[in-house]
Amino acid sequence: MNPVEITVMLTTFVVMEGVAWAAHKYLMHGFLWFLHDDHHTKTPGALEKNDTFFLIFAIPSWLCIMLGLFNGNGISVAIGAGIALYGLAYALVHELFIHQRLPLLKKSRFVYWEAVRLAHKMHHRHLGKEDGENFGMLWVHPKYIRQVREMRNKA
Repeated sequence: MNPVEITVMLTTFVVMEGVAWAAHKYLMHGFLWFLHDDHHTKTPGALEKNDTFFLIFAIPSWLCIMLGLFNGNGISVAIGAGIALYGLAYALVHELFIHQRLPLLKKSRFVYWEAVRLAHKMHHRHLGKEDGENFGMLWVHPKYIRQVREMRNKA
């Protein structure tokens, strides 16, 4: 990848936080709630209907990479790679760290990561599709960073 393609890939990764936020707020908590609702309640088994969204995001990534490679379009490949990198971040942060699908990272020494977990916990306190908050994953409102610092200072 050349510097322009790397920049496009990293920019796509950053933009995906906004895309994921909008998709979560307006689609998952909207007309696609029937696929997302089991993510807000405990269900038996390792998989959820919500895991369908992996495919919904993976398909554009795959298409950009595949069509870019077939047509020699590095920008298309870079966009697909940026989407795929965000998907990897989602798997690591949301599935492994926040929801502990594999209990590898129980606690973090870093205030930012604990704030990420706290913001997501605040999102999940709403069991219905209405009244949600904190629809992003990596961008955390500063109030959660302050709350984590306050909790640590009290301990």
